[in-house]
Amino acid sequence: MDRLITELIVIIVERGKADKIIKKAKKAGATGATVFYGRGTGEADVLHFIGRNIDQAKEVIFILSERGEKQKKIMEAVVEAGKIKEPGTGIVFSLPVTHLFGLHYRENFEEWEQE
Repeated sequence: MDRLITELIVIIVERGKADKIIKKAKKAGATGATVFYGRGTGEADVLHFIGRNIDQAKEVIFILSERGEKQKKIMEAVVEAGKIKEPGTGIVFSLPVTHLFGLHYRENFEEWEQE
């Protein structure tokens, strides 16, 4: 059985930036995204370090992607759209997904149960 190796791309940015980032991610190959809201707790310390006011309200974006070139293109687009290379603008990272069911991954469920 060929396994689709999936990564979860996580983007954390100041509130109000998710729509622009998701639009660029979709142009780079993302098929969708999930956004939820959070609040950062370390900004007071960072503020003194980088000399910039950082909003504590955050948008957290989850994007599932195949590992490889597609993932790389999506992450590059996200970094550019969110200006992530500038201090205090956000963070992007990916995590391996070991078990995934739902959407078009459903057909793999029976195969996984038998292993």
